[in-house]
Amino acid sequence: MSTRRPRHYPSDTSDAEWAVLAPHVPAGTGRGRPIVYPRRDVVDAIRYLDRTGCQWDALPADFPHHKLVYHYFKTWTADGTLTRMHNHLREQVRQHVEHRDRQPTAALVDSQSLRGAETVARSGRGYDAGKKINGRKRHIAVDTCGLLLAVLVTSAGIQDRDGARPLLWALHACFPGIRLVWADSGYAGQLVNWAAEQLRLTVQIVTKLAGQTTFVVLHRRWAVERTFSWINRCRRTVRDYERLPQHHAAMVQWSMIIIMTRRLARHHRT
Repeated sequence: MSTRRPRHYPSDTSDAEWAVLAPHVPAGTGRGRPIVYPRRDVVDAIRYLDRTGCQWDALPADFPHHKLVYHYFKTWTADGTLTRMHNHLREQVRQHVEHRDRQPTAALVDSQSLRGAETVARSGRGYDAGKKINGRKRHIAVDTCGLLLAVLVTSAGIQDRDGARPLLWALHACFPGIRLVWADSGYAGQLVNWAAEQLRLTVQIVTKLAGQTTFVVLHRRWAVERTFSWINRCRRTVRDYERLPQHHAAMVQWSMIIIMTRRLARHHRT
């Protein structure tokens, strides 16, 4: 593997963050052409694009070619490398920073509608009449610390309770120890009975306070709302620019990887 090339600006990934992330980044199969660019350069480029929101072909020239970076982004998303990397980091944050068990026993679900750019096909977008947004909707499940557990991207026209069914299926399959899920009033109704009968999950609805007219921090719901604010720190996730829904979900995972590597790096320095 070649040495790092000099940059005209600081790396997006600090040495402490790379020390945390490097063990989970695949080194390659040993087949095909020799590796020219270090994996850190590729990770830097993906993080830079996610954080700044630039186009793929607008990556600075000091990074590897944008087609190479997109190749790794697409490959790591499709073969599960990104998910494994994200999950390992989440377990480390829970264990070493939050001092909790590696696997959660409770979760929170919520959704957020996003305006779709012109790159989002008509067949993959919808209209959210409540938010008056034409685009896509991302449904997420987080633990009580606000760390991402699962993400599902649908058209904005999908109701929260309908999008929650495949999300809860995935949550139950990946985290069988979870038995309690908090949600807002948009998930009330048949979903509560369906989750109890099919998945043996208790969906507890957290409603607004009686007479509430202004913003109030509600029990448990604040954690998932904070996660949305963490995700929106990356400009690529503020709006949906991806042609494929799974690529927007990947951008959400990369934004959480940035959050988690920085938290772990700070923890190791103390």
